[in-house]
Amino acid sequence: MSVVPFTLSRLPTLSRSTVDRQETLRTNPERLRSRWSDAQVMLLDKQLRTPVRRGEPVLATRKALTFGAEPPAEAAFLGEWQGVDYWTVPGEPDGDAEIVEVPGSWGVAEEAPLADGELWVTLRAHGDQLDDTAAGLFTTAQALRVWHRQARHCVRDGSPTHLVQFGWASKCEACGREEYPRTDPAIICLVHDDEGVNGEQVLLARQPVWPPGRYSVLAGFVEAGESLEGCCVREIREEVGADVHDVRYLGSQPWPFPRSIMLGFTARADASRALIPADGEIEEALWVPRADVRAAFEANGSPVPMLDGAGELQLPGNSSIARVMLEAWAYADRG
Repeated sequence: MSVVPFTLSRLPTLSRSTVDRQETLRTNPERLRSRWSDAQVMLLDKQLRTPVRRGEPVLATRKALTFGAEPPAEAAFLGEWQGVDYWTVPGEPDGDAEIVEVPGSWGVAEEAPLADGELWVTLRAHGDQLDDTAAGLFTTAQALRVWHRQARHCVRDGSPTHLVQFGWASKCEACGREEYPRTDPAIICLVHDDEGVNGEQVLLARQPVWPPGRYSVLAGFVEAGESLEGCCVREIREEVGADVHDVRYLGSQPWPFPRSIMLGFTARADASRALIPADGEIEEALWVPRADVRAAFEANGSPVPMLDGAGELQLPGNSSIARVMLEAWAYADRG
């Protein structure tokens, strides 16, 4: 069997979605208001947590009429799924929840438990444990909420703004200028060595603020006037001193922490050249054999000792595209 360049074997966690965003309805207030009584609302608190049903893959949404006869000013329309409109509004934990069941698998560590059986969970920690519908709603809701916090004043004259298009634009109260949610592009690049089609080692690094043993692939923000491929080359050279080639696109994932989209690439580099970690940004960089990466996956999140005695290895969390990229590379030879 011939070996082919690896590709992502599954969608990154936060790229999953089933909801139709129904963009044209954002400028159709009559239609949205007419369906408000049957809509469901997803809450996000000040910590950007949302309630789910304890022990189940369930979003604990509220009936829209709980918030009034029509959408409140701070409401944002998320889209439609199976005949139901979904919205998000700011909200804090309370004891009254209508539970809307969302099918899918579950297995969640508790966070902010409440007496009524709800758990308020974060997207970063629990996005991978939601099904496609819930993951898409949560990701979109958080991206909008973060932007709402940052869009309260006009970038032209500093005047206050208010939300229009049901949460998808802000309008200056003085000059009328409209702004739309920003997404900052960032590349994330899995670099492997030149051995064979998919290499035998992967370049991993750790930041000083990470816990011991935690490593990931390299990433960085795209600069003004820069191509995505050019950003891969520049960032990896700046962060670890490696010159990469054969840059190839893999896939993408929204990353609303606070407003990025991660664009996944792979590239090759000469593993015999010394790595030079960027001072203050990269604590350590090293080439890791495929066997060590597989062992880390099989450890289900626990650190594992590396075969050459270089220390322990712990991979990125399940909500990150980095994990999907590493999984695809580690098992590329298994088809």
